[in-house]
Amino acid sequence: MDAVVDVLVQYGYVVVFGWVFAEQIGLPLPAVPVLLAAGAVAGNGRLSVALVLVLAAVASLVSDTIWYWIGRVRGGRVLGWLCRISLEPDSCVRRTQRLFSARGARSLLIAKFVPGFSTAAPPLAGIVRMPVLQFLAFTGLGGLIWAGLFVGVGWLAAYQLEAVASYAERFGHGVGALAVAAILGYVAWKFIMRQRFLRKIRIARITPEELKTKLDGHEDLMLVDLRDSIDFETEPSIIPGALHMTTEELEARHHEIPREREIVLYCT
Repeated sequence: MDAVVDVLVQYGYVVVFGWVFAEQIGLPLPAVPVLLAAGAVAGNGRLSVALVLVLAAVASLVSDTIWYWIGRVRGGRVLGWLCRISLEPDSCVRRTQRLFSARGARSLLIAKFVPGFSTAAPPLAGIVRMPVLQFLAFTGLGGLIWAGLFVGVGWLAAYQLEAVASYAERFGHGVGALAVAAILGYVAWKFIMRQRFLRKIRIARITPEELKTKLDGHEDLMLVDLRDSIDFETEPSIIPGALHMTTEELEARHHEIPREREIVLYCT
């Protein structure tokens, strides 16, 4: 515990800025424990709580701004790539777009608290061409709220957190090994569930090349474009003859899809 405190006292400001920036840029490095620890050290008077908070908020703002411009320049492909590397890529884009569509710029105030949305929200703001000043104001305030909550908790519970850390230290490496095992177990479970899901739906999938072959052969297909409205507005091109509707509209507009033809759905 003393070694951890010494590191935070000597390099705490650099650690907070670098760790928050790394997490928000997309690396799998959870920043919440670092913010809690920095807040606890600040609560004991060995760091400035105001400076810790400012550095965390600035690191978040810098990484968000980078992703905003990547999304603005590269378009929807960025969001697809981010979600493909997540553990739930099939729902990542849809969840992100729904939350963003429902709340707009205000969603940036809570983005840091929603798993998967934190990194995806800034490029999505760039994709939909949110005004730069509006983006900076909302994402900056959101980062400040996020960092302030965890730094504040660490500051208020400085004594309790230090006692917990000392208690864990007495048990040696066993506690750390247990925590690592729990994290790895969760990741493995999500991966297994995803693979089982993919196996179930693989038989119903068709590749773009197979679809083109069918269309070139003039097979009687009904194509349904299920892209979200944000995706469609960003790239309004559509396969000739396809019917566009969002997944939310399926129940109300299902009668527009003829049942006597082979149906192909696509959403990317």
